[in-house]
Amino acid sequence: MRVPEHPTLIRRMLQARLKRLATTSPLLAGSLGQVARPCGTPSCRCHYGGPKHLAYQLTFKDQGRSCSVYVPKDLVEEVRQWLAAQRRLDQLLHEIHQLSTALIRTHVRHRRRRQGRP
Repeated sequence: MRVPEHPTLIRRMLQARLKRLATTSPLLAGSLGQVARPCGTPSCRCHYGGPKHLAYQLTFKDQGRSCSVYVPKDLVEEVRQWLAAQRRLDQLLHEIHQLSTALIRTHVRHRRRRQGRP
C-alpha cells in the first residue's frame, strides 16, 4: 500500500479503512486442515490398515497453546468464510497501523510547513 505524504490524505484513507472495520459475520483466527484418522470401529476397513476417514480440524492458539477442534463437514465452507473474514480484518488492521504511524511521522513536517519554516 502506498502511503501519501500529506496528513489530510492520510486521514481520509484512515477514515475509509475504519469504516470498513464493521463486520457482521463471525471471525476465526486459525487454520483449517484435513486429517486422516481411524474411526475406532473394530469392523471398519480403517481398523485393519485400510484407508483412513478424512475429517476437518480447526487449529488455533489459546493462551499460547495449540488447540484443535473437529469441524463437521456441513460447516466446512462456513468456517472457511470466517477464516477469510479474519484474514481480511488482519490486513485492514495492518493498513490502519501503517496509516496511523505515517500520520504521526508527517505531523511535525506538515506543521512546520504551515508555519512557514522549511
